[in-house]
Amino acid sequence: MSDKLHIRKIIHVDMDAFYASVEQMDNPELKGKPIAVGGGGKRGVVSAASYEARKFGVKSAMAGNLAAKLCPELIFVRPHYERYTQISKQIRNIFYDYTDLVEPLSLDEAYLDVTENKKGNQSASLIAEEIRTRILNEVGLTASAGISINKFIAKIASDYNKPNGQKTVNPEEVIPFLEALDIRKFYGVGKVTAEKMYQKGIFTGLDLKQKSIDFLDTHFGKSGRYYYDIIRGIHNSEVKPNRIRKSLAAERTFSENLSSEIFMLEKLEHIAEEVSKRLAKSKIAGKTVTLKIKYSDFTLQTRSKTLPYFISDKSVILETAKDLLYQEKLNNSVRLLGISLSNLNTENKPKEEIKKSISVQLKFKF
Repeated sequence: MSDKLHIRKIIHVDMDAFYASVEQMDNPELKGKPIAVGGGGKRGVVSAASYEARKFGVKSAMAGNLAAKLCPELIFVRPHYERYTQISKQIRNIFYDYTDLVEPLSLDEAYLDVTENKKGNQSASLIAEEIRTRILNEVGLTASAGISINKFIAKIASDYNKPNGQKTVNPEEVIPFLEALDIRKFYGVGKVTAEKMYQKGIFTGLDLKQKSIDFLDTHFGKSGRYYYDIIRGIHNSEVKPNRIRKSLAAERTFSENLSSEIFMLEKLEHIAEEVSKRLAKSKIAGKTVTLKIKYSDFTLQTRSKTLPYFISDKSVILETAKDLLYQEKLNNSVRLLGISLSNLNTENKPKEEIKKSISVQLKFKF
């Protein structure tokens, strides 16, 4: 096969209700019961929900008190992030038995490029099945997988037969698969964008495909080209085993709303200390400090300042954050503060040349 006709074989592995499943595995009394990882009550937020809880409409990022109303039998479990990290490393080690081209997106999902793999297996579908079986047998958890010619389609496919399933979209199936999809299923199309597309008569992938590049550029700006390409199966992003970190952050949600900057200074000091520790651990520094403020009415505000030099020291981060805090009056009482550092010294590496791909219809064993 020539380079021109080279097609990647990409797997997206997504753990099923990862945090909740780990808790159920570690505590058999929770198996089969609706659980939410996170805090209950008016200040709590659901980090993850078991499938038993999802049947009642409980989902991540939902307020704990709302989740409890939807599911009166809901059991709240305190998160154990060190345990999730430990399990994630186990799973990742399984991935590395098949390929070094592994791009983790979070603790519970990753892309794998198995076009050329350590097992010499030509079938990406069989590799995905084998990986899922090993995760179940060696770790005790179920995973779902999507398999296709690029990351975009593989990610959509991994959600198709959840939980504990997989779906392969072969090269000749890509266009029909995308055309039949509800536009809300497209990765990168959020609620607001979906509503805007509905207003423009775009409800499915086929509707999207019928729009010209000029139309999409006019109505969706820089994203227009992205939408134009993805509906044609074009997504050139490679699996990057060493993803460059763009920012590093820490934040805190308070048990009581804070109404004065004076009360926030101590909180900011703890947050700055945490950011500094994480920077030191990762051996990185940054120039841009951003203060994140979430008010009691859940509106969000960010204030940023870029320094002429790289910083990682707690005292400098804290002083910059203080300046941002006093930059303007607060709009309301505050429920959350966060500090992030971006414009990092990891971003000066040369970008890889973007490769162009073409649509091909080939017999390709997936």
